[in-house]
Amino acid sequence: MKHLVVATRNKGKIVEINALLAGLVDQISSAADYGDFPETVEDGATFEENALKKAREAAVFSGFPALADDSGLVVDALGGRPGVFSARFAGEGADDAANNVHLLSECQLLSEEQRQAAFVCVLAYVTPEGDEQVFSGTVTGRILSVARGEGGFGYDPLFLVDGFERSMAELTLTEKNEVSHRARAFRKFREYLKSLA
Repeated sequence: MKHLVVATRNKGKIVEINALLAGLVDQISSAADYGDFPETVEDGATFEENALKKAREAAVFSGFPALADDSGLVVDALGGRPGVFSARFAGEGADDAANNVHLLSECQLLSEEQRQAAFVCVLAYVTPEGDEQVFSGTVTGRILSVARGEGGFGYDPLFLVDGFERSMAELTLTEKNEVSHRARAFRKFREYLKSLA
């Protein structure tokens, strides 16, 4: 594929996406590369609805095939929260640190067994011609009571990855790109791109 527009301004996400799609896409641009890229109102009830809405708007705006993801943390004992509100769990405009503090406060009375959680990623790929594909990935783990690790972004320091006994923020980028929810969704997307070649 010649050119793909990714509907995100998140620098951490862009670094991961470049690594995950290396060799399949000649040029990847992002919302950060356009001064007037539209800000999508993420008002969907599901990750899929939000991802599709962002990808559709990006494809129309740019005239290129567009990729968008909506992802977040789902904690069963919190009724699936933060879910689609993961990026703004502590309120509109909240940063990663504020969201992490809010999550810790919500989980403080939960036992270790109740701290089971999953990161979920839904990718939406939309072409200017209106073709649409959706890919999803999940990784399970549990919420720690204190942050661990310096890598990653978002809730990574609080998410102990099943089978690793390290937080997502303690994994190397290579390890994270093997097991993360985003990596699992992108593997499916890579296979789809290969099928188009």
